[in-house]
Order: sequence, then structure tokens, then C-alpha cells
Amino acid sequence: MPELHQSIAQHYHERTKYDPETLASKSQRLDWAKQPVPFKEYKIGSSFDLKPYILEQPEAFTNNPNARWWQRLARLLFRSYGLTARIPSMGSTVYLRSAPSAGGLYPAEVYLVSRGTPLLPPGLYNYQCRTNSLMHFWESDVWSSLQAGCFWHPSLENTQLAIIVTAVFYRSAWRYEDRAYRRIFLDTGHLLGNIELAAAVNDYRPHLIGGFVDDAINDLLYIDPQQEGAIAVLPLADLLDIQQNLPTGRTALPSATETNYPRIPDGELLTYFHRHTQIQSGTTGKLNLPEIKQEKSLEDKYNFPFCLKIPTATTPIYWGKNLSELENTMHKRRSTRAYSGNDLTFDELKALLDFTYQPQSYLEQSLDTAPDYFDLNLIETFIAVCGVKGLESGCYYYAPKAQELRQIRFKNFRQELHFLCLGQELGRDASAVVFHTADLKSAIAQYGDRVYRYLHMDAGHLGQRLNLAAIYMNLGVSGIGGFFDDQVNEVLGIPTDEAVLYITTLGKPR
Repeated sequence: MPELHQSIAQHYHERTKYDPETLASKSQRLDWAKQPVPFKEYKIGSSFDLKPYILEQPEAFTNNPNARWWQRLARLLFRSYGLTARIPSMGSTVYLRSAPSAGGLYPAEVYLVSRGTPLLPPGLYNYQCRTNSLMHFWESDVWSSLQAGCFWHPSLENTQLAIIVTAVFYRSAWRYEDRAYRRIFLDTGHLLGNIELAAAVNDYRPHLIGGFVDDAINDLLYIDPQQEGAIAVLPLADLLDIQQNLPTGRTALPSATETNYPRIPDGELLTYFHRHTQIQSGTTGKLNLPEIKQEKSLEDKYNFPFCLKIPTATTPIYWGKNLSELENTMHKRRSTRAYSGNDLTFDELKALLDFTYQPQSYLEQSLDTAPDYFDLNLIETFIAVCGVKGLESGCYYYAPKAQELRQIRFKNFRQELHFLCLGQELGRDASAVVFHTADLKSAIAQYGDRVYRYLHMDAGHLGQRLNLAAIYMNLGVSGIGGFFDDQVNEVLGIPTDEAVLYITTLGKPR
């Protein structure tokens, strides 16, 4: 039986760790006959074609406010999750999207809820990325139901549109089995990072909501909760409408912490865990859940004694007039397949960290200086440096508040990183490898088992900012969700309380 003092989130994390002694025995051949289709289709509904508004330059709609409105919405959706390439593969076609996904499986679905605008009737829409269109599959006013499901969150009071992101679990579980839950939320974090930045380019401000009644939002979308589940809600404040410019609200709410659970067979763990990270119905009217007291510490978590401290403050990346280079980068982003082994410069690493962790540096470029995350206080960053000119090899803790690197271990880790990343050459040949971690036990104590979702989406969101900055600077970048969990802490000297969530490799592309 599981240890009862462990919550289901802790149990899931332990059960899905990769270990060098057991990984080979767990591997199985993929059943290609059961490969899931990464697109959702509707047989009934009316379609709104967005393609004409994506292709036209903004100047073409200067004197047509209706077309300009459509263009802003179309480009927001396209830059967030649109198709950016078609690649032939094994007799079929692989479609790549603007947000990266483990194994190219794309478990997320993007829905749009309209309160009812002069141009977009009320109801539910699914973003059809293959055709760049919105499928209007439910034509009734559902906004009050959305508000109720989100505990009457203040950002839904005056906004007219909201994005709901769901996960189709089997798309990832087909390949990654129970561990797919981690990758689903990392992938969703990539998507959230894209939505945040694409919204800024198109004069929207997304408000992130992770605390909602799961059954209520699933019912709202008419989805089968055994196959698909809502995981994030994002009201879109139109920055060109002063009535919609609301202050941000709470992004994360707690769930229960489940410790009394049966023995769960392999293959059923993902479904069981997701069900027990949900916020249940029964709360009526206004919010009536335990209050979360987020720590607003002015200091970074770790300040190791006698460690070398290296400042990282730098000049912000310039994203071009009207963020044009950011938009281009979101379109051309690709995950790097191989590194040359050549060194990065320290200035390049500092620029990557600045864009990812210092949004206040981008006020003059009209980017959000405080974008929504669930709780970045829970996420820590460690960097294994193997080839950065001007920086000694070793493992560093990145202190974002102090804007400095703190070296905690002196060593070149190339061979160890090759091993830790399951023998992937990306780990061996990268110039720097970023590790996002969290104290899982402490996080669960604050938010319950649902925090497992929040942690991985926040890590993926940070990873996507690293992605885009690296691509813009002509660097290589690739995320890794498969690694030997416990051995990472041991080899790099990362505190044992820190559970590794995500790895991002950086280097010069081959």
C-alpha cells in the first residue's frame, strides 16, 4: 500500500521517476495503429475563417476597425498555437505549431468563449489550427456559467472573451504513459507563454485562472472528462477598451490533499491523479476556499555560504518596432535537434536570463512587466554551465531577485549531463543546461495536490521564454522532460528537497 503520509501528488511524482536500473524494463514499443490524432473535429457548427486577417499587414486595416479587431484576435490565436510547418513523415504529415510539444503530440486544445460582441456571437468556439478558423459549436450565452465555474473571478466581470485550455490526455499518454501528466502541463506552460506574449503584441492582457470547479468548466465545454479536461482559463482584457483594464486577480487556488488512496495499477495513475487534483463543486456564491498567503520575500531562496556570486544584469533584448521581431520569432521557433559543442558567451546567457526572469526590463517595449504565473515563488532555477565564455564550468543557482549567479559546484558536467538526460546528445553537447525545480512537499502544503499542475505550467512558461529569446539570438534551444530525477540532484549538488520539473538545453546549433 502507498505510504499514507504521502499525498497523491508526491506518490505520483515518485512513481513516475525515471531510474537507470528500471527504465529499460519499462520501455515498450509504440503501437502506431493507435497513434492519436492531434486535432479535434466537429461535425456540426459554423466556421469563422481567420486566414485573411493573419496574412494581411496591419496597415491594410487602419481605416476598418472591424477588420482590425478580427486581425488582432486571429494573430493572437495563430501566434499562440497555429500551424507553422508541415513535414512529411512515414507516409503521413507532421504538423508543427508555434508552441513546442513533447514528441510533437500536442495534447492541448484551445477554446474561445465569447460573451457576445458585435462581431463574435455568444457561445463556445474551438480554435481549428489546421484551417486557422474558429468553429462555433455552441450558440448560447454561457458567460455566467463560466463566471460561476471560476468563483466569479474579477477578471471576468467586464471582459468579453476568454480562452480555455484543455488537455486530451491520451495524445501524450500513448507515448509517455503515466509520466505524460508532467509533459502535458509543461506543454501547456509553453502555450501559456505564447499566449502572454502574443496578447501583448495584439493589445490584449490575459488573466490566468487556475482555480476553478473542474466539472463545471468541463460541462461548459461538453467534453468527456475521462478523455479531456480543462486546465487553464484566461479571460482576455482588451487593452483598447478602458472598461476591460482590470487589476489582476488570484491565479491559483488550493485543492484537497489526498492521502487515503488505494493501490493504483500502472496505466491508471494519470487518470486517478488528475481526478484528485480537481476542485470540487459545492462552493456556492463567492469564493469560500482556504486563503493562500503567498510569500513576498525580497530575497532569493538560496544564498549558499562562500559561493562565488556573479552579476547578470544586462541590456534588454530589443524586439523591434511594435514587437515585430517577437512576432517573427514566435512564427519561426523550432526545437534544436543537435548542438555543435561551441561555446555561448556570458553576454548571451545573461540576455536569455534577463528576458525570462526580468519582465520589468521590457516596459518601454510595451510588454507586460508582471505577467501572470501561478506562483513563481515556488520555482527555483539551477544552471549547469559547460561551455560559456567568461564563466567557469560548474553548477550555479540563479537568483532572479538579486540578478546574480551563485556557483555551488565546480566541474564540467558534460558526461554526467549526457547520462542524466537519458543519453540524449542534446544534454552532452549543450553549452548550458537550465533546471527548473520546486520543493514539492512545501508546495503541496500550500496549494494541495493541484499544485502539481501549477508547478509544471509555470516551469513550461519560463521554458518558453527561454525558447523564444534563444531563437531570436540565433542560438539553439530544446526542452527535455525525460531525465533521471534523483540523480540530477546528486550529480549537480542541487538541494535534495528540490524536485526537478523541467530541463532546457542551450547552445550553438549544429
